[in-house]
Amino acid sequence: MLPRLSARALRPRLAPEARRAISVQSILHGSPEAQQEGEVQVLQHSKLIARGKYIHGFEVHRVKPDAVAEYKKAAENYYAPIKDDPELHVKLTGSWEAVIGEQDTFFHILEYENYNGYDSTTQKIRKSDHAKAYQEMIPHLVSRSSQLCQEFAFLPTAPPHSEGGIFELRSYQLNPGTLLQWEYTWRKGIEARRKFVEPVGAWFSQVGRLHQVHHLWQYPNLETRKETREKAWKLDGWSETVSKTAEYSRLMDSIILKSLPYSPLK
Repeated sequence: MLPRLSARALRPRLAPEARRAISVQSILHGSPEAQQEGEVQVLQHSKLIARGKYIHGFEVHRVKPDAVAEYKKAAENYYAPIKDDPELHVKLTGSWEAVIGEQDTFFHILEYENYNGYDSTTQKIRKSDHAKAYQEMIPHLVSRSSQLCQEFAFLPTAPPHSEGGIFELRSYQLNPGTLLQWEYTWRKGIEARRKFVEPVGAWFSQVGRLHQVHHLWQYPNLETRKETREKAWKLDGWSETVSKTAEYSRLMDSIILKSLPYSPLK
């Protein structure tokens, strides 16, 4: 009688590169192998692609159409002081109003010194006069949402500057388990796009709405945006990048923004 072979023994022998590829795919898709062997790699996932020192908070406010002017005043009274408060270890990356996309919507991106910085900063705000300023925004809102994101390691957020023009926030809802593939593909192709315009920042979500990627661009105007994108499509590598990353995405949004007067990025 032939000896009984285990399922493990019946598996075909693979080259190391193939085994590593299967290991990553297994982790991303939650297979039994991931549960037994991939826990440490899952914990290291953000370290593979993230600039680990900072956490960026995306705060999105949808405002009552008849209260936009009042909201802008209240938002400035909250966000401008917290960025200048030396007791708070937080930086305001920028504040914007949507001009094309979902109307009466405002975006604020805050930079914290990792999760500990986020915890300590939000606790201090709740116990300070800033909390009162925040509450003055609430009556003007239809809804609000927040999300914590990390920067992609290869693209740190641009420092404060004043170039004028418009910003474009592009957001992608990825299929679960495809972030590593998306980042690898986009990182290879972005060098072609950089010949014409440098991204302002790029992030992936960690808390809140998951499996999301955002990147932010700045142009003098919409016509320049159109011309720049047309030039990029003619470069080797960019069209392939767009095609491949689209395969990993369920939804895509392009929102045109204008910065608010107190925004460090404008």
